[in-house]
Amino acid sequence: MRSYCRMLHSIPLLYPTAQRWLHTCPRSNGLVLYKKLFRQLSTHHPSPQHRISDGFVEVLGHVYPRDAMTNVTTKILSKVGRGLHNQVHHPLWLLKERIKDHFYRSYLSRLGTPLFSAHDNLSPVVTVEQNFDSLLIPADHPSRKKGDNYYLNRTHMLRAHTSAHQRELVRAGCDAFLLAGDVYRRDEIDSSHYPVFHQMEGVRLFSKHELFAHVENGEDLALFERGGRRTPQKQESHTLEAVKLAELSLKQTLTHLVRHLFGEELEIRWVECYFPFTHPSFEMEVCFQGDWLEVLGCGVMEQELVNSAGAENKVGWAFGLGLERLAMVLFGIPDIRLFWSQDESFLQQFHLPTIHHPVTFQAFSKYPALFNDISFWLPAEGYTEHDFYEVVRSIGGDLVERVSLLDQFTHPKTKKVSQCFRIVYRHMERALTQGEVRVVHQAIEQAAEKELGVQGRY
Repeated sequence: MRSYCRMLHSIPLLYPTAQRWLHTCPRSNGLVLYKKLFRQLSTHHPSPQHRISDGFVEVLGHVYPRDAMTNVTTKILSKVGRGLHNQVHHPLWLLKERIKDHFYRSYLSRLGTPLFSAHDNLSPVVTVEQNFDSLLIPADHPSRKKGDNYYLNRTHMLRAHTSAHQRELVRAGCDAFLLAGDVYRRDEIDSSHYPVFHQMEGVRLFSKHELFAHVENGEDLALFERGGRRTPQKQESHTLEAVKLAELSLKQTLTHLVRHLFGEELEIRWVECYFPFTHPSFEMEVCFQGDWLEVLGCGVMEQELVNSAGAENKVGWAFGLGLERLAMVLFGIPDIRLFWSQDESFLQQFHLPTIHHPVTFQAFSKYPALFNDISFWLPAEGYTEHDFYEVVRSIGGDLVERVSLLDQFTHPKTKKVSQCFRIVYRHMERALTQGEVRVVHQAIEQAAEKELGVQGRY
């Protein structure tokens, strides 16, 4: 099983690019201008690999019937398969390779081979069961909301975290592995949030012999106990000795990793937190350039999860980190949209002699921002701010730097609610004109009225 685990890969991901957003409405002249402008501003081209029709969604060569849960957009599908973390010399690839290299060098099996296997090409399309149920996330947990995720239908979705693959890899025989991939979440729009980002996580399982191998009289200790109770320090089925050793291994492993990335003098602290799939759980914060930054989450894996994957005689830990978040801090990258840039002025900065060569992003230009406001009355029901953000993304794409709520008020007589948003536009590679922006902005106004049922106040 171990050899199978090391070779486990999905079908190689394809490299589709954007499909144009098509929208029919009475003001068709503006939309003709918008489509023409989109072709000028976009660096992407339509791909036959991803398609949304009235009855189905096609992703990576597979067809999924649409239903009431379907909310994925062509703009988001255009990102599927881009695989930035696998593009050689891309900053996300660079960070991923630094982490892999550290684990390969630091943790060896008895045969002298790397203990951790690495997986970075698993399909981002997963079942809802994989994404939530396999991780013990309750049916009423807010993270399942349609407004926060991209659903292909009620049974399939674009993964919201790489942890969706934990159970399948453990079931395949992996006791120690790293996993990297693109994940998808509907979120706000600003310089540090993007609907597609990349995660990397690690899992390590221990048998009784492995965990207690260096403990005096370790053969007398046990991983599990009967009749135990859950406390802030442990799960009901774990012995306190097993949890403390697993927690020590986890924290030592992650301390070595971040000091390898940021420097040996890095100051670290641990904050207790909650995750449905680990207990106890922690967030690691580091003091970098005078500020405390949260860089990853981790914890001792819930034994129910481990048992469901067929590893009942083992305990383990897991961690997960956002590659963009870490790369923005480590390399000084100020805007998350830059990771999707095709500008050689950006990409060439990360063509380094070795993966460990130091690099700090140098701003190659800062084109002026343009902004337009949009105000509208909300419908009586069914509207969420994330729905509006999605309309803005679908129309404006990476031209939009930030969307912020400026004002909200309730009419004293009608009780209708009005919202006013400011949309900041900035192209990463050239200056925009107000005329170009106005065409895009008008398309957003039209789409908001038709798709969301809002009543414009412009």
